[in-house]
Amino acid sequence: MESDIRDNLAMSRFEMPLGGSALAVAYYKVEDGRVVLLHTEVPQELSGLGYGSRLAHGVFEALRRDGKRVIAKCPFMSSYAAARHPEYAALLDG
Repeated sequence: MESDIRDNLAMSRFEMPLGGSALAVAYYKVEDGRVVLLHTEVPQELSGLGYGSRLAHGVFEALRRDGKRVIAKCPFMSSYAAARHPEYAALLDG
């Protein structure tokens, strides 16, 4: 699943293609060597279908694989990692 996720370094966002030109995206910045997850977007017409969770899974798997520390300022990403998927809580700072 995380193989669908790509890190668009130029735009500072993780992207997951949803068909056609639609994308789910997770914006971030790098601060003091940590990835700060800022905001997650899924197109409104595809909201509630699990794409945000698929994106979050791929993002956290990629960050874990790369040994990154994470600050989840995005409420969706924070809830995903801390409350719903505690296996990612160890990645979180703050």
